[in-house]
Amino acid sequence: MSAELQPADNNEPQDLAHNPPRRFNPLWIFAFIIIAVMAWQWYDTRNQIGDLQHELAKRLADADALGKETRHLATEGTEAGRRLDTKLSLLEAKLAESQSQQLALEALYQELTRTRDEATLEEVEQLLLIANQQLQLASNVKAALIAMQEADARLQRIDRPQLSPLRKILSKDMDVLKSAPYLDTVGISLRLDNLAAAVDALPLAMELRPPEPGASQHQTPASESIWLRFARETWDEMKRLVRIQHMDKPDIPLLSPSQAYFLSENLKLRLLSARLALLARDGASFKADLDASQDWIGRYYDNKSLPVVNMLEALQQLRASEVGIELPRISASLDAVRNYRLARDRGNR
Repeated sequence: MSAELQPADNNEPQDLAHNPPRRFNPLWIFAFIIIAVMAWQWYDTRNQIGDLQHELAKRLADADALGKETRHLATEGTEAGRRLDTKLSLLEAKLAESQSQQLALEALYQELTRTRDEATLEEVEQLLLIANQQLQLASNVKAALIAMQEADARLQRIDRPQLSPLRKILSKDMDVLKSAPYLDTVGISLRLDNLAAAVDALPLAMELRPPEPGASQHQTPASESIWLRFARETWDEMKRLVRIQHMDKPDIPLLSPSQAYFLSENLKLRLLSARLALLARDGASFKADLDASQDWIGRYYDNKSLPVVNMLEALQQLRASEVGIELPRISASLDAVRNYRLARDRGNR
């Protein structure tokens, strides 16, 4: 193109005068533009390819580092897995050991529970025996109720469903005892003991003495001679030697010291016999002993003295007590506990 633009020779002015200058071809311009664009695209593509290569190299380096880290983590994971397997084996061994220990503890607990339940049932049986003895021997309803309530509390602490029928029988017997008439056996026994202890202080009727006569009211005359005074004093002394007394009961028995002693001891025995009849709930014997005691006191002792009057009143009050009350039995509860223990022993065998 440059050769074509240059002048052909030195005769250019003449040629220009005859031939006008030619215009540039637009195809060449378009081609130049295309070549420039393509060159720019090639340069830009080359830069992008370089950037991509740089980025790819960077990412490959990162991937390589990540791969190394991954391999390192995989190695650590493998090692951790091995350690976990070891720990899991140890845990399984400890779990098996703990399970065997738990089974042993459960067996020991069952044995201890059976032993504790057996001891509690034995205590309940002993309490019911005490309650039965209190009823049969001492007729003490209050003490029997206390023993039965304690037995029910022991059964409640065990808290076994199979003990419910036993507790129902025990509750029924306690209700029967609560509805029984109350008799203060202990109080009556203490009063009888006090009366027996006071027998020795009772005065006998034969020991009663008339009141001493008062001093002589006779005035001694100042001119009385010594012989008259002696005669009067002698007469006064002689009158004191013999006393005449009108008795309400002329048949007062005279007792020797030994008879008085045996009377006192027999009266004590009567009162003690009444105490035994009270404990046995024998109303007829109780009243017979008290009647005999009242008869002896009224016959042989001074009924006007305060101790005798108080004793007679106390005996009359005691005689009015109804001691012949038949107390209920609690053998059902005792039999139920014994049968339950026997059935339990057979089941354990």
